[in-house]
Amino acid sequence: MTIAQQVQFLKVYSLLLTGLIVWLGWRVLTPNQKPDSPLTELTVERINIVEPNGQLKMVLSNRHRQHPGLINGQPVPSRQREAGLLFFNSSGDECGGLVYDGTPSQAGMALSMDQFRGDQLLQVQYDEEATSQGSLKSYGLKLWDRPESPNLAQQQILVDSLKRMLNPAEFRQAMSRLKAAGRFGQDRLFVGRTKQREVGLFIHDAQGRPRIKLYVDATNQAKLEVLDQEGHIDPLVSTGISSSRGRTNSP
Repeated sequence: MTIAQQVQFLKVYSLLLTGLIVWLGWRVLTPNQKPDSPLTELTVERINIVEPNGQLKMVLSNRHRQHPGLINGQPVPSRQREAGLLFFNSSGDECGGLVYDGTPSQAGMALSMDQFRGDQLLQVQYDEEATSQGSLKSYGLKLWDRPESPNLAQQQILVDSLKRMLNPAEFRQAMSRLKAAGRFGQDRLFVGRTKQREVGLFIHDAQGRPRIKLYVDATNQAKLEVLDQEGHIDPLVSTGISSSRGRTNSP
């Protein structure tokens, strides 16, 4: 083959190779569907919804890849969370979501709405666990009061510090004292069914103490209970109960 023939061959080869590359690129960038055609099925482990600047706004994920949460735009320490949908606000905080799971031993679902810079204020919840006495179920609407200070970021710093300084038993005791003092908020209202099979309205005061219970109990008895700050039932106001003074349990 002469030099002229070799040059001609290389020209043809280069032209064919360039054409093949252009065709492959076009096939990759323009798949076999119209741009506006909807997908009929999508199988993924996690979907992140972001703003044009990349800020995270929503995560739909399985359990294994679930987001741990954000405070001031920073991920909280890694933790196990159930599959579901999480929301994030423009300030870089997790602000609510829907999580769920179910096994023969335990099942549950919760739709939560969080206070700005704080934990959940409102939650529609379902919880069920299998015990030797049978299935215990609770479901309904729950409300909390949350403090403005410390906010959730400050609470996380406090909890992390206690974990580093205390052994597990001391840490649990410290957390119990903080919760009893209202540092993380207080239960204020529950409307629904308790694990004691009571269905009704349960109201707590600003310190989280049960004060009013209006419900039908497991024996179908309708009851109204008004309690003092020590948890004693007021027999002059309450109805459908014994006049003897006693303590009642919060749901």
